[in-house]
Amino acid sequence: MGWVDVDGVKLEVSRVGDRRSGQPGILLLHEGLGSVRLWKDFPEALAAVTGCEVVAYSRRGYGASDPRPLPWPVGYMHEEAELLPAILAALGLTDVVAFGHSDGASIAIIAAGGGTFPGLRGLVLESPHVFCEPWGLAEIRRAGVAYRETDLRERLARYHDRVDVAFFGWHDAWTHPDFERWNLEEYLPGIDVPTLLIQEEGDPYGTLAQIDAIESQVSGRVERLILPGEGHAPHRDHRDAVLAAAARFIGTL
Repeated sequence: MGWVDVDGVKLEVSRVGDRRSGQPGILLLHEGLGSVRLWKDFPEALAAVTGCEVVAYSRRGYGASDPRPLPWPVGYMHEEAELLPAILAALGLTDVVAFGHSDGASIAIIAAGGGTFPGLRGLVLESPHVFCEPWGLAEIRRAGVAYRETDLRERLARYHDRVDVAFFGWHDAWTHPDFERWNLEEYLPGIDVPTLLIQEEGDPYGTLAQIDAIESQVSGRVERLILPGEGHAPHRDHRDAVLAAAARFIGTL
């Protein structure tokens, strides 16, 4: 585990695998309640099957990184996308494949489509969001109830030093009335790198309409891996299939 300083903000970082000539680095962008620790041993497995260095960092307010004051704005993912050039510079990554999960996938979409992702060679988007769906917002509200009434807070505290900041920053932004109009489709035509889309059929946070919208509107070639199940984290639920698909896709780049 290491650290980088980005504009005076300390971010925790994990790096596994070797940086090899001609091989891109893989940058992991975590989900809305994720962190370096919540990736567990997936970075090591991804490095092993791709031969690439895999770099993960916890965004502000997550994991052991510096906190982010509450409340977070509805546009917090846009703000994180704007930070990516400085984060990539601090990490020394100049040739990169982004592997974004959920919120991390949305951040990658904003940056790739908005021209703030220097050195981007390809995208792996797992359970991405490009617009709001009522059932997804309902699932987030249910998570809020679970956080207050079950052991969810205790379980998340294993992965976040300031668990209330991580949870309520994410939850309260997504459940703000203005978030119902949140939409990233304007960024899709600007994405001209190859893209691999991964999602489970019954993902409670978003339907396959999210995948269809991305596939139909980006400018680059698209591959999709739709898996059975009702989970939101295919890299945990279908680890071998995701690793195999990611390794083959990255190999084509």
